[in-house]
This record gives sequence, structure tokens and C-alpha cells, in this order.
Amino acid sequence: MRPFLVTCLGAVCTAALALPLAPTAGASTAPVPAAAPRATSTGDLPGSTQSLPVATLGAAAPDTTDRDSATVPAPRTLGLPARTVHPFSLLGVVWDDAAAALHGRVQVRTRATGTTRWSDWQDVQVHNDDAPDLGSAERHGSDVRGSTSPLWVGDSDAVQLRITPENSDRAPAAVPSGLRLELVDPGRTPRALRGAHADPPAPISTGAAAASAANALLTPLGATEIPALDQVASLADIAAAGLLSPPRAFVGARPRIVTRAGWGADEDLREKAFIYTHTVRAAFVHHSGSGNDYTCDEAPALIRAMYRFHVKSNGWRDIGYNFLIDKCGTVYEGRAGGVAKPVMGAHTLGFNADSTGIAVLGTFTDDEPPRPAVDAIARLTAWKLGLYGVDPRKMTKLLSAGGNRFPKGSKVPLHVISGHRDGFTTDCPGLHLYNKLGAARLAAAGLQGR
Repeated sequence: MRPFLVTCLGAVCTAALALPLAPTAGASTAPVPAAAPRATSTGDLPGSTQSLPVATLGAAAPDTTDRDSATVPAPRTLGLPARTVHPFSLLGVVWDDAAAALHGRVQVRTRATGTTRWSDWQDVQVHNDDAPDLGSAERHGSDVRGSTSPLWVGDSDAVQLRITPENSDRAPAAVPSGLRLELVDPGRTPRALRGAHADPPAPISTGAAAASAANALLTPLGATEIPALDQVASLADIAAAGLLSPPRAFVGARPRIVTRAGWGADEDLREKAFIYTHTVRAAFVHHSGSGNDYTCDEAPALIRAMYRFHVKSNGWRDIGYNFLIDKCGTVYEGRAGGVAKPVMGAHTLGFNADSTGIAVLGTFTDDEPPRPAVDAIARLTAWKLGLYGVDPRKMTKLLSAGGNRFPKGSKVPLHVISGHRDGFTTDCPGLHLYNKLGAARLAAAGLQGR
């Protein structure tokens, strides 16, 4: 039996030869080859991405893809047979044209690293509607791709994929060209965050220094968290946002926020410059679509993997969301540039300007969001919107940059705290989380003292 080979250029790995396993559910108890060894380094692992071309099942994966067309005729089923791969924890499917849609069902199953245990088949959320605005600097000159939502599967060393295109009366729907399965290893948690201080701390990189300096009025350089403050002390954060104090400020108490250093962001991945919008007039709430099968201890790794997926697989300048919240209610800094500042995100196509994007880690189409996460939405929006003098109970008007629901140039009335689906035709943030936003608006206003 020929060995499995993974070749890497920098931090991006491509499978040169896959070792097929039994493709049936019964394979979970069959003897399997050992997993490919995880890459080693002199320090903490920075993470990596394996990019595997999708093929017609039963046929070899093509070496090249047709990039002359956004879509290609679809066979009945595409995917990848079961195979051993370099260890990974998050996956998603990408394609060449960000404007093309994948109409069909995407399912995966994975094997836990070092075991013979295969998961059940899991659905991958096909429509990933978070994206930079059309015509924005983030799209200019970049290779932005279309993608499914990323799915967290935990530490795995084998994968199987099947894509079933939607059927019309006569034939399956066309599929986007350049389909690839992306397997993301988030890397290990940095030593300092694991409490391992035996080695001297590594010097802070230029990118890490810049990301940390953007929060200089809130926490010391290199800090792993921005501490919580009471409501009175939080009024000082208006200066950190670069603003003069509004005539009558209603700023909620600042929640504790884990910084990018705190979740272990590799600052060499993102583009160096920060992009700011004019102000913050609204907050869009999302679910990440990455599933609910993670622990709160795994949340930093999930965010690192999502960050790498957004940058390396989707072609964005940085992680798309301004903030992330895990199931335990912990708030994390997302896109770099300063948590108090109006950083331009890539979260709600058409409405990234003058807004902030908050993603709750999980999928809430069928499941209820955890209460701590919903409470954290209220705390975070009470503080962030309060810095800009915004009442969470109110409506506002945002100018559409173009999307599938509102044409470019239209002035759209929206809740100050909106769900993603309010600005874009999508299921996000899932019906169960969306139904909690009314209560979150009232709670945030109360926390502001309104």
C-alpha cells in the first residue's frame, strides 16, 4: 500500500496522494493506517491548511480545474473517498467565484485522530453569506472565493466528503468551478496561554504589536484580555473610540474581552493595515454555522481555525467578524484594529460600513442558543453601541452597498441590533438565536441605563 504524502508550501499544504479507506459507515471498526504526523516546529504550531480538489466520486481528483466559467455541469455526486490526512480540526468547501452559489447538500464524516472511530455524517451549512462588500478595498485586487460555512469537527486525521447537487426536472444543478475541500489545523494554543512559562517569552512581532497597540487605551501592550469595567469607568472608553463624549452618554459596563493575543492570532496571516468606517450605528448578530460540538476550552482554537479559513481559504484580509462569543458567554476580539474603534468588517454583505459584526460560535437553526451567549450579546452591544451614542432599542437607516435583498444605494431601515437575515436573505443567525434579539435589545438598553 502506497504511503500518504502531504506537501506544504509555507503554511498551506496540499495532498499529493491520498490513501483511500473503506467508504462505508462500517469502516469505523476496520483496521486503518496511521495518521500522517503533525508538522513540527521550534515553537508553537502556527497552523496549516490542506486544500484537496473535489472530484466525481469513483474518479481520481483532477490536477487542475476549469477557471473559465463560474459553474460546470454537475455529475450526480461529487466528493472525496475516505482518506487519511494531516491532522485538522475544521473544514469547509470553497470555489473560485465568490458570486457563484453551491446548490445542493454537503456532508462529511471524520475520524478522531489516533483512533478508528468515525463520526456520523454531518451536514455542512452550504450558504456562507458573510463577505466583504462589493467594490470594497477588501475585494480590490484580491482572490476572494465562495465557500460553505466552516465546520468544527475536533482533532481528526481522516475525512470523507460527498456533495449531492440539487436536482431539477431533468438534471442536477450546475456546481461552481474549482471546488476544493479545505482542512484547517488551528495550531497549538500558545505556551503563555497554556500557563507554560519555562521558556523565555518570544519577542512580540510587528503585526502583533500593531494589533495590540490599537487597544492601547484599554489594556497594556501584549495583554491577553481587556478587563471588565463598571459603567462609570467605561465612559473613558469613548476616548479609545476616537470620539468626543456625546452630550448625554449611555455607555454600558465594558465586558471582559479576550484579545487577539489571548486567542493566539497569528498576526502574520492578515493584511497589515487596518480599515475603519465612519462610525458604528448598528450591530449585526450572526451564528458562525460551525456547529455546537465544541467546548469552551476549545473556543480559542475554533477562532484560530476560522481566522485561517477566512484569510487563506476565502481570501479575506482578516477574520470577518468584529467580535465572537462562545457558548459560555466569553467575548473575543475579532478583526484587528481596536475593539472600541469602528473597524470595517466582512460580516454582512452590503452593510459592513457603519456597523459591527458579532458572531456567536455555533449553529442555531435547530438548537437554542445558550443563555450565557445571549446575555453576552446584550452586554457587548450595551458597551459598544453606547460609545457611539446609539440606543439599542431604536431603528436606524444604513446605506446598502449591494446584496441579494437590498439594491446598492438604497437606504434601509434596520434595527440597531439586527440579525444577519435583516440585511441579507439568509438563515443566519438561525431562527432560535434570531428570536432572542428582541429581548437582547431591551436588556442592552437597560444596561445602558435607558
